[in-house]
Amino acid sequence: MSTPTVDVLIVGAGPAGLTAAVVLTQRGHTVTVVDTQAEGANTSRAAVVHARTLEVLQPYGVTEELTARGIHAGRFTIRDRDRLLVPVPFGGLPTPFPYTLMISQAETEAVLLARLKELGGTVLRPATVAAVRQDDTGVTATLDGGRQIRATYLIGADGMHSTVRQNAGIGFTGSTYAESFTLADVRLDGAVSDAEVVLYFSPAGMVVVAPLPDGTFRIVATVDSAPEVPDVAFVQHLLDTRGPKAAPVAVREVVWGSRFRVHHRVADTFRDRRVLLAGDAAHVHSPAGGQGMNLGIDDAAALGDALSRVLQGASPEILDEYAATHRAHAQKVVAFAGRLTTLATMPAFVRPARNLVLGLLGRSAAFRRRLAWQLAGLDRRR
Repeated sequence: MSTPTVDVLIVGAGPAGLTAAVVLTQRGHTVTVVDTQAEGANTSRAAVVHARTLEVLQPYGVTEELTARGIHAGRFTIRDRDRLLVPVPFGGLPTPFPYTLMISQAETEAVLLARLKELGGTVLRPATVAAVRQDDTGVTATLDGGRQIRATYLIGADGMHSTVRQNAGIGFTGSTYAESFTLADVRLDGAVSDAEVVLYFSPAGMVVVAPLPDGTFRIVATVDSAPEVPDVAFVQHLLDTRGPKAAPVAVREVVWGSRFRVHHRVADTFRDRRVLLAGDAAHVHSPAGGQGMNLGIDDAAALGDALSRVLQGASPEILDEYAATHRAHAQKVVAFAGRLTTLATMPAFVRPARNLVLGLLGRSAAFRRRLAWQLAGLDRRR
């Protein structure tokens, strides 16, 4: 058994992998990050950074840059077309970041990567891990070109189709939503707010409209069958049939778009001896509530902290604590996102009753505060 050449090998240079790398590198540990994609090749799926995530990242020198680049949206609202059902203001939350930060995943990754490079770290790419083998003293990863990397611990942050998770034989329990989702970044004309994220309900279905820093808006909607690349006419139809009626908006340009199926799954365990999981390799769920990337960053920061302590002599049992605690967080978030998705995709005949109940709940300050607390991720504070 050869001696490990690095303390931690991280597979995946998305937000979770980069966060773990920043935490460990800042604390003086040797880290190698590998990723299958060329730099900057990732598409911009996530667009929301919540308050808890900004708190978690603050000790690692990235929060200030993120908040400077993003839009500070002070409110999330649920509407039935023009009718306000539930306003969720973030201004009263006990956090230095009482807002939702709207910023593309590409920008978030760029900030994390810049910080990692500033600390002296790098990402080896494009490089694909073909196999992972554990023994009593470390983990050996074999890349597709035959190169081997030896590490004391390995973090699998390589997404929903994680090679690391599969090599470890860890199950990924759950299923897939029947609906497909369409996602587009568009330029709009009309009276659309850049200070809030709006979830619109309508007889035709749901659509989310959220501002981004470059003047575009993120559109997310459930549809029976989404086109591979949504065009102006398709997105315009979504907004005409699901968005505001009193002050309609016009789609001027689709900057980027895609379609995807949404799974709701949680890994059966987040730890197999010296292999640990974080981010989408550990959990995936509906985009409702914008929790996915945030939960992954939360995983990664906690895991980086736990591994740092173990590498400095603490008992490896704290890695089991990480695995149990963050799996519980994932199950809770998956359930929360699932409830929001169920509300958004209810059959037409149930929607009037749903809107009535939500309208009544929306009048309760306690309900609005609890929802704001959950969306902001503050319920995951340790």
